[in-house]
Amino acid sequence: MAGRAPDIAHHAALDARLVRVARDIRVLALVSWPAGMEQDFLAAFARGDARPPKVAYRRVDFSEARAELDAVIREADPCHPLGQYLIDSARSWATAARMCEVLGTHRVTAYSTELYGAPNETLPGNGPTTREAAQHFISIADELDHGLLAPSETVRISATALRLQLQGDLDDYFNGRVIEVVLDPDLIAKAAAGATRIRLRSCAGFSDYDRGQLLQHEAFVHSLTALNGREQPVLASLSLASPRTTATQEGLATFAEQITGTIDIGRMKRISLRIEAVSMALDGADFVDVFRYFLDAGQTPHESFASAQRIFRGVPTTGGSAFTKDAVYLRGLVGVHTFFRWALRERKLALCRDLFAGKMTLADVQRFEPMFDAGVLVPPRWLPPWLTRTSGLAGMLAFSLFANRIRLDSVASEGGFLDF
Repeated sequence: MAGRAPDIAHHAALDARLVRVARDIRVLALVSWPAGMEQDFLAAFARGDARPPKVAYRRVDFSEARAELDAVIREADPCHPLGQYLIDSARSWATAARMCEVLGTHRVTAYSTELYGAPNETLPGNGPTTREAAQHFISIADELDHGLLAPSETVRISATALRLQLQGDLDDYFNGRVIEVVLDPDLIAKAAAGATRIRLRSCAGFSDYDRGQLLQHEAFVHSLTALNGREQPVLASLSLASPRTTATQEGLATFAEQITGTIDIGRMKRISLRIEAVSMALDGADFVDVFRYFLDAGQTPHESFASAQRIFRGVPTTGGSAFTKDAVYLRGLVGVHTFFRWALRERKLALCRDLFAGKMTLADVQRFEPMFDAGVLVPPRWLPPWLTRTSGLAGMLAFSLFANRIRLDSVASEGGFLDF
């Protein structure tokens, strides 16, 4: 059934309909704040008169788009791999559309949690909650002896200098100009990637680690999966950043930092601080409270505003609500890391490569295995360098599988490492 031409054509047509409406549901663009709010807030904060910013969001009506998404759900075959993918994707886009229709209200939080999860959810494998994991990394980072840092780890790099460095790295990789790196003064995040453009916040300061992190995270995951998705002859939607793929995309991007050694404890702390801040906002902290939290954690006033802004995108700034997207990073990282180890154990590392053939979830890539085997979906044209060296990747994963069997508490109770 998976390879029958009528089924493929039917679902390809449904996918084209989904793409037409989904392209207008631009969540991050709609929840962004207007320029100039940072300057006004920081000036008021310096005077001791800071108040939660008031943000007006554009009213949108996606009723026609939601009706078309409902039609795609009805007409897709839930027993076919492509049909199930379309049903799950259409439902995700419909939830995103409903969320965008109520921006600025507390109702956003419920939709955001449905799309991205929340900090109180347990990590894969019935582990600790996402918030507990975040608190662990914050504690480790705070206990680190900063005297051990190399000088290069403390030197700040301007966005202009980093843009030139990244542009050179990418031009070398593609042997030409495929992805352009640009500066964006209005960007909320420090960086954001599309298929052919990476934006850097022009006023942000970067570290030596950031170059490798942005190359591996933004370019070699977010951009490459979008570019590879454009190569798909059947599912054009695999080039789109669907809300339901966010956890896998961000998890894969953070895993790429980890597997290449470009992630640092400061980066883990920043990710973890945002998760803790989401929890604080849900518990009632307002924008000023969250801003002070980031400030007390060592971020500059500009960084603290940008970090707090991420938490309050699309929701009231007075507390009790949050845009929960930042909760996906650690959960996604643990999920992707677990998936890669599972793929090695099951001798299915090819699925790890297929994960780059477009923007999909971990469940999608397993469901699509017969689609790749039949040639309905094409393998990725572009792969990050670390994934092309399968032997080295397998070696690292194999060691990880074994090392996880060693309990640190047992080593401590047996006298530590004196006999090693």
